[in-house]
Amino acid sequence: MKALHFGAGNIGRGFIGKLLADAGISVTFADVNETVVNALIERNEYPVKVVGANCVVEQVTKVTAINSTSPEIVDVIASVDLLTTAVGPTVLNIISKTIADGIELRFANGNQAPLNIIACENMVRGTSQLKEAVFAHLSEATKQQAEQQIGFVDSAVDRIVPPAEAGETDPLAVTVETFSEWIVDQTQFKGDIPNIPGMECTDNLMAFVERKLFTLNTGHLITAYLGVLAGHETIKDSIEDQAIRDDVQAAMQESGEVLIRRYGFDPEAHAAYIQKILGRFANPYLRDEVDRVGRQPIRKLSPQDRLIKPLNGTLEYGLPNQYLLKGIAAAFLYKNDDDPQAVELQTMFTEKGFAETLAHYSELKVDAEVVKLAEQAYIALK
Repeated sequence: MKALHFGAGNIGRGFIGKLLADAGISVTFADVNETVVNALIERNEYPVKVVGANCVVEQVTKVTAINSTSPEIVDVIASVDLLTTAVGPTVLNIISKTIADGIELRFANGNQAPLNIIACENMVRGTSQLKEAVFAHLSEATKQQAEQQIGFVDSAVDRIVPPAEAGETDPLAVTVETFSEWIVDQTQFKGDIPNIPGMECTDNLMAFVERKLFTLNTGHLITAYLGVLAGHETIKDSIEDQAIRDDVQAAMQESGEVLIRRYGFDPEAHAAYIQKILGRFANPYLRDEVDRVGRQPIRKLSPQDRLIKPLNGTLEYGLPNQYLLKGIAAAFLYKNDDDPQAVELQTMFTEKGFAETLAHYSELKVDAEVVKLAEQAYIALK
């Protein structure tokens, strides 16, 4: 079995690409980073440091790479059985034309084998959004054939993969935590579902997408924003600050109540899941900087993301949301001149004020009671 994986960054190499290669699948990475691409072509392997109770270095072997801007990538898409991505939400649109061209060539070549595409991104139903972008480039006839032969499989992914360790000189070395979770919508595959240890199938994906979004992502981000305010540099240092830990845990409990109401999760099991997440944040072997986690606050304040979506759930079910509001307020105190979204948020905030800025990005009503409460939380934090 052959796979093409877009994104040879830390998540691509340390998480999805590793699972595929470990399953005996022939993996080609696609990326624009020439240094990484050339090293993968030359070496066909790379080391992954897995850190938890024990630290082990595992070699990922029998891999290669291609520059994702190379014309030859269309030929690769035309011949593989599986296509995965870990490129970030904004890059999905950029690669959609390339994927569409590969599908056109695949059909022109008479390749009738199913192709399954899985976007492994920190977003809700990312593959469905990728499908929409790909189909915008296809002819009507190709769209009809693609509906029969191309599976666009939504997934939920969870693994903390920090940037390269200080002083690391190997461009392919990557560090990951022991925990990983890759859950896919089994109803969306075409043909046989590939047997990939570490890839779990479900027919109720949204329950797991929101469990991860409302717990790991929500907690991670609030830890980062409160950590910045307290002068901490890393997630570990932030979550070991008891005041921050208490606030983060309380926010995760608020979002967890939404999940329990919506999906019937067992309260005790979900409480244990929250504790596991908090333990992961404190992993002493992961240097995960608060600025990395806090980046792109505008995206994270959008209606379908990790702050506003659980907040809307608390409004839907009439649940407490004091600590989620504190996390939203903290986003307005996050300043990072190297992050265009942080700069844009602060610019609009200065011009329009808190309520109008929050309403603009979150799509909450500007005169809603919850917006007033968020502004009160901001004033209290400031």
